[in-house]
Amino acid sequence: MSYDASQFLEALEALEAERNISKEIILSALKEAMEKSYRKELGGDDADVHAEIDPVTGKIELYQLKVVKKEIEDDFLEITVKDANALDKSKKYKEGDFFRIDASIEELKTQTALTVRSVLRQKLAEVEKEALYNEFKDKIGTLITGVVEKAEDRGVSVNIVKTSVYLPRSQMIGDERFIKDDKIKLYVNDVISTTKTGARINVTRANDGFLKCLFFEEIHDIYDGTIVIKGIARRAGERSKVAVLSNDPNVEPTGACIGQNGARIQKIVNQLGNGSVKEKIDIITYSDNAPLYIIESMKPAHVLGIAMGSEEEKSATIVVPDDSFSVAIGRKGVNVSLASRLTGYKIDVVTESDALEKGLEYMSFDEVQDKALREKAELMRQEQLKKYEEENVLPGIPEGYVAPSQRVYEDEASNDLEEALNEEVEKEDEVPQVKEEVKEEVKEAPKAKEEKVEVKATTHVKTTTTLEDLEKSLEEEDKKKKSSAKKSSKKKKEEEEEENVAPISDPSTYMSIYTEEELREMEEEENAEEDYEEEEDIDYDEYDEYYDDQR
Repeated sequence: MSYDASQFLEALEALEAERNISKEIILSALKEAMEKSYRKELGGDDADVHAEIDPVTGKIELYQLKVVKKEIEDDFLEITVKDANALDKSKKYKEGDFFRIDASIEELKTQTALTVRSVLRQKLAEVEKEALYNEFKDKIGTLITGVVEKAEDRGVSVNIVKTSVYLPRSQMIGDERFIKDDKIKLYVNDVISTTKTGARINVTRANDGFLKCLFFEEIHDIYDGTIVIKGIARRAGERSKVAVLSNDPNVEPTGACIGQNGARIQKIVNQLGNGSVKEKIDIITYSDNAPLYIIESMKPAHVLGIAMGSEEEKSATIVVPDDSFSVAIGRKGVNVSLASRLTGYKIDVVTESDALEKGLEYMSFDEVQDKALREKAELMRQEQLKKYEEENVLPGIPEGYVAPSQRVYEDEASNDLEEALNEEVEKEDEVPQVKEEVKEEVKEAPKAKEEKVEVKATTHVKTTTTLEDLEKSLEEEDKKKKSSAKKSSKKKKEEEEEENVAPISDPSTYMSIYTEEELREMEEEENAEEDYEEEEDIDYDEYDEYYDDQR
């Protein structure tokens, strides 16, 4: 068996393109396969076998290593120093070295080559499945398109480019049928990785996720988030209920999903299988009001009213006209069953006659609608009020803040009240006594004689021939006036003191008119006046000479 490196490299590139696996991964798998196969040929799983492959030249080296020892215990893994030096004279071996025994690729046994091929396929399959798992695990919950490879009654095999997946009959829509080469949309429900089978992709067309993805593809308002799908309840091939809510008050959710003349919803229905019976879709307006939401979920049945059960049981009783009972229940109970799954409430349906006979109290549809509108209006009012309060609160002021002028401190208020009361009591006790003392003092003290001191100021104007003589005469006249006024004031003050210091017969009734502090101030003023009078003897003529020089 001859080995051609160029052919090997060509085969490697073809395998890389066909399996979509990198050359490095293929070489790693081939290296592992060759080592495993050659080890098996040597007759032991513990042989130290190595394979080296040059990705540029395509050269392959396969060899076994043995440990050089003086005395060997296992000749399968060890070799003596003497034998190693005898077999390879180009190198002198000593204990502890490795002795390499090369194997020729051309001389490998046919069985070994077949084993290499088998192991390589197995390794490539494992690598391929791992790559497949890493790719499709990110596609869970999305739609993929494939081509039918094989169709059977139990299901179909679909090629999705890199691998094939199996769609069982239970995951199809109703009684739909496919033939080879049909294009088909699949919903990736799950991706499972196992050691035996590798990556296994579970696909379906019958669950709620498949229908939801079709709505995202066909209705732009749902794709861009204007309309939100709040819930889906589906029985594939028969009926589905889709609850929608609009984030834009100007967009009506059910009308946007149905489209003009039902064009949008019809595109979705056409993709729900090619069976004899087309799947029907009910578009429901979602509401936070449970009674209104339950009534809406019963479409296409006409509902007269509803009686809500306890919140713990989450149950409700629907009242319908006598001739609409079968429509409300639906074929095989599908309508009420889907409504119950969609809303999360256990729903019972009774006719109007049965409700009257049982005396069932229920709210009419109009009452439920009015109540829902009032609740919605109140909720909007509260939200607007909250928004207004948030926008009109100054930044940094905590909630519940009261201005200092509006605060009332209980401790301070009580203390102020007590102090005010105590002051009132003290005033009542002290004022009468003071008045009596003042009266006695006034009676006993002699009245001071009031003397009117008239100071006649006479200004003598002397006509002089010079300005200097005129100024001197005015200054002398002014000094005389000041001296006369001070002397009269001092004399008056002495007389008043003599009169005030009159003998008091009863010293106990004496009350000083001036406090000690006031007396000290008066004494200091008198001393200051005496000092001022002493300064009156200053000769001001010398200052006149100064002013004359300035002029």
